[in-house]
Amino acid sequence: AIKKADVLIEALPYIKSYSGKIFVIKYGGSALINPEIKKGVLQDIVFMSYVGIRPILVHGGGPFINEEFRKLGKKVEFTEGLRVTTKEEAQIVDKVLSRVNENIVADIKSLGGRAVSMNTTKKNVIVARPHKESARLGFVGEIDKVNSDTIRNAVRPRAIPVISPVSMGIDKELYNINADDAASEIAMAVKAVKLVLLTDVKGIMRQKGDESSLISTLAMKDANTLIGRKVIQAGMIPKVRACMSALTAGVSKTHIIDGRIPHSLLLEIFTDKGIGTEIVKG
Repeated sequence: AIKKADVLIEALPYIKSYSGKIFVIKYGGSALINPEIKKGVLQDIVFMSYVGIRPILVHGGGPFINEEFRKLGKKVEFTEGLRVTTKEEAQIVDKVLSRVNENIVADIKSLGGRAVSMNTTKKNVIVARPHKESARLGFVGEIDKVNSDTIRNAVRPRAIPVISPVSMGIDKELYNINADDAASEIAMAVKAVKLVLLTDVKGIMRQKGDESSLISTLAMKDANTLIGRKVIQAGMIPKVRACMSALTAGVSKTHIIDGRIPHSLLLEIFTDKGIGTEIVKG
């Protein structure tokens, strides 16, 4: 009991500091699939809303999209962590992510939270433009505009907006948007104090596969160096770039953490040491 009290006391300054502040959390990877891990992540987010934090959840759905592509005989292809997407495949991605969105909203409600689905193709929360590498990537978009007032209005009554990263473009085409990029752009637009990306690795490692080489805090200038040296590579590149964009635009802190660790969000945000990689300005 004393240990539990110590944990609560350790969390107190963070709760005081973050009450009323907006956090944007990108939720994806295997944390979406495993029911126990999923429950833990969503419990953490509901907890945040009860202690006065205003979480916004942006979800991916990669494992479900891959499964659907395989069922339909579609090729699963990535370039620098971004999914190559044809026009037809963008429709498939939208359908899959709509299901994921509905399930997350239902699960949050079952845990005592208040969630609101913000399926972007229906509510026009984000508007896309073709990606600058569209010749290679196809119907992959970049965010042209975030309707931040719509999102902020959803946050105010302690509801948790749940946002899917598929968007209608300025050209009325449907675009698949990388969920890390979507979370970053939304964090900038709503003036969030934190951006947290949940992933399937412990954070950024100096030595690939060596968890003892985890970098707890990484300055932006060092992140660029590690990308150049290929220490940061593949799917981690868009995550790190998303964090750096958010920091440059005024988001105070960004985090990349392992969503598979039970209650990783609470451990990262409400304890002194944290568990993943924090990327900061500098």
